[in-house]
Amino acid sequence: MSWSEALDAFGRHLATERNLSPHTRRAYLADVRQLTLHTGSHVSPCEVAPDHVRAWLAGLHKRRTPATLGRKLASVRCFYRWMRREGRVPEDPTAGLPMPRQGQRIPHPLSVDDCETLVRGPRVVGAPGSDPTQARAQRRHWMALRDRALVELLYGTGIRIGEAVALDVRDLELAAREIRVMGKGRKERVVPIPEQARRAMGEWLEVRRGPGVLGEPLFISLRPRREERPRRLAAREARRILGNRAVAASLDERVHPHRLRHSYATHLLDMGADLREIQELLGHASLSTTQKYTAVSVAHLRDVYDRAHPRAASRRGRDAGRAAAGVGESPGRSGTSEAEERSVSRAPRESEESGRGVKS
Repeated sequence: MSWSEALDAFGRHLATERNLSPHTRRAYLADVRQLTLHTGSHVSPCEVAPDHVRAWLAGLHKRRTPATLGRKLASVRCFYRWMRREGRVPEDPTAGLPMPRQGQRIPHPLSVDDCETLVRGPRVVGAPGSDPTQARAQRRHWMALRDRALVELLYGTGIRIGEAVALDVRDLELAAREIRVMGKGRKERVVPIPEQARRAMGEWLEVRRGPGVLGEPLFISLRPRREERPRRLAAREARRILGNRAVAASLDERVHPHRLRHSYATHLLDMGADLREIQELLGHASLSTTQKYTAVSVAHLRDVYDRAHPRAASRRGRDAGRAAAGVGESPGRSGTSEAEERSVSRAPRESEESGRGVKS
């Protein structure tokens, strides 16, 4: 079997049996094609050995992160496991190859105040009149309503940017305050919409009333176009809208759609939501994917402790004074006893250990 035949069959397997998204299928096939470029067309899929895979990954080591290398190895491993199950290769050359070690990446959510500032954005101007000369003003008004609705939906529901731009008007149930989202693996879920997002969506749909609007995309591009039907807003354009809105709001940090998703999950966890419920809202297939937000919450708890606990406050002042005087830590120097110092230093660790206990 040639590489082209194997890749065509593998692509059909990913689409029909695995039901993966087009982006995931494209990434898997691109990774396997990179391996074919390394081995050369003279080496068939049946002739690939573990040394070929090791040499390919070693050549990418200096230019790629461990996360990227892990994804490429996972793609090739998925390909050869399928080939072996189909009886097209005798052995899996990726068997026994370890995944690259990756450091734990902790999400960096925005604060609640920053999210409120981002959502509020510029003031929406009143609707222009029916004069044809005001077409540009009408377009600006529609754009302000659309952008406000988009940001409200992203932060209020935590859905992915790809899920947001794939929505149609019929997926939105304003009366029930919920929206039907098609997630990864073509898995549908229903996500509740907060009141502020419901109002923003209602204002956006009010200006679009007309026949056939239920079959139209929920978020449309407002650039001048030749076609009559509205064109769906692209994910890249939605990212640019969010970035421009953050700049206009004078936010110092880089803002992207997935960061709003991190903020949504972290703020829910801080307000007492259950981790399993957050998993369902985010559409995660595994709870381990959701557990990364517990580390962010534990860090927040530690900051709250340092700001609120009187012993933590005295410790901060004592540490700052010793640092300014160039004096190191020594027991018995201050009025605080050794037992009290141990209790203060133990409390943040106990909070952290309790956070880790949620993960298990």
